[in-house]
Amino acid sequence: MKNLFKVALIAIGMLFAGNFAQAQTKIGYVNFQLLGSQLPEAKTLKTQIDDYSKQFIDQLTVMQNELQTKGQAFQTQSASMTDAARAAKQTELVDLQKRIQDYNTTAQQKVEAKSNELSKPLSDKVHAAIVQVAKDKGYAYVIDTSQGSPLLISPDGDDLTAPVKAQLGIK
Repeated sequence: MKNLFKVALIAIGMLFAGNFAQAQTKIGYVNFQLLGSQLPEAKTLKTQIDDYSKQFIDQLTVMQNELQTKGQAFQTQSASMTDAARAAKQTELVDLQKRIQDYNTTAQQKVEAKSNELSKPLSDKVHAAIVQVAKDKGYAYVIDTSQGSPLLISPDGDDLTAPVKAQLGIK
């Protein structure tokens, strides 16, 4: 009975010690987007994405001008057209407008995919620096504040932005 009591007392002691150790968990926070945007590679990345999207914008402009020109021509000539010719022109204009919308949607998807592809190495670099700083300083959790805190209530944490900037070589 005495041994059982000692074992139970040791188990309860360990339980409280484990809870106390969990209470000492360090929490930090960083602004992930700010760190990524301050890297020198971010300027090059933005230029590459802008150049890539410009080709789509130029094509959309050409298509919009074509639609506008054909629409104006239709309005001036519609009074003298037969019903069949008017219906054919209207169908042509609707089809052109649909092509423009489809092209715009496809262009946005391609630009977003290219942006994700180009920014992945940059994002990975920032993430690796955050992991390294958290490991070096003993942080168990690091919260990204760039999207606002996902937690409604959380304990105070330490701002790790400056040490991560130092790890990345950003001034």
